[in-house]
Amino acid sequence: MTILTRAGAITAVLALLALLAGLNAADARATPLETARAIRVQGCRGRPGTHAPLRNIGGLNEAALQMSHGAALPKAIAQSGYRDQQSAALHVSGDSRALQQAMANQLCEALVDPAFTDLGIAQRAPDAWLIVAVPFVAPSAANAAAADDEVLQRINAARAQPRRCGNKLLPAAAPLRPNAQLRAAAQAHARDMLDHNYFDHQGHDGSTPAQRVAATGYAYRIVGENLASGPATAAEAVAGWIASPGHCENLMDARFVESGVAFAVTSYGPARIYWVQEFGAQR
Repeated sequence: MTILTRAGAITAVLALLALLAGLNAADARATPLETARAIRVQGCRGRPGTHAPLRNIGGLNEAALQMSHGAALPKAIAQSGYRDQQSAALHVSGDSRALQQAMANQLCEALVDPAFTDLGIAQRAPDAWLIVAVPFVAPSAANAAAADDEVLQRINAARAQPRRCGNKLLPAAAPLRPNAQLRAAAQAHARDMLDHNYFDHQGHDGSTPAQRVAATGYAYRIVGENLASGPATAAEAVAGWIASPGHCENLMDARFVESGVAFAVTSYGPARIYWVQEFGAQR
C-alpha cells in the first residue's frame, strides 16, 4: 500500500491535471481524419468500434468542398463515383471538441460500419464538412452472367417457402427456369435505362415490358418485371425486392415459370447500376 503525504498528494493531483491538459491539447491538435479514425476504433453511442481502415479519398474531399459551397449531398457526391444512398454527411461549426462530439453523435453509425471505408473532408475555419461513404464496387461485365444467375438462385430460394409480401401471405412456388429471350429483354431495358439516364418500366421509346419481351420472339401468356436502381450486388437487389410488397408479389407469383435477369452499370462518371428481372410464362 502506498501512503501519500499532503505534499505528495498535491504533487499527484498536479501531475494528473498536467496529464489531462496534455490529452486535451492532443485532442485539440487532432485532424478531422484522426478524430474519425479514433471514433471508428473506440466506438460510440454504445456501438463497438472496428479496426477496418478508413481512407481519405480525393474525390470525396471534392464532394465535401462542394457541400461547403452549398451543394446538397446527392448533387455533391454525384460525380465522385459514390452513391448518396450509402453515404453520410456532416457539417460542424466550432472547435475540435465540437467536431468530435458531432462526429460521435451524428456519424456514429457510419463510422463504426466496416463497409464505410472512405472519408472526404473540407475545412474553412471554424467550419468542417465531412462525408463518409461505401465505395461503389459493382459486378464487372466479365462477371455479368454469374451475377445474373445469382439473382435467379436467390429468387428461387425465396420462392421455396411461404412469404409475406406486405399484408399478403403467399404460398411457396416452384423454381423459375432461366430463359435466354427473357434475359435478352432484361439486358436491353437495363442498358436503355443506363444510356438514357432514367428509371421506369416504360422504355424511353414508350415500350412496355410485354412489348420488349415480345420483341425477342417470346410468345408470352403472362409477363412481369422487377427493377432496381443502386444495389451493387445480386444479394442487395434481391433483398430490396423481397422487402418491397409489389416486387415481392411478382417474385412469389406461381403463374410465372421462367425468368431472365440482367444488369447494366456505368464504367465511369456518376455511379449508376440498374437491375432488371423479367418474369414470364409462354402460351
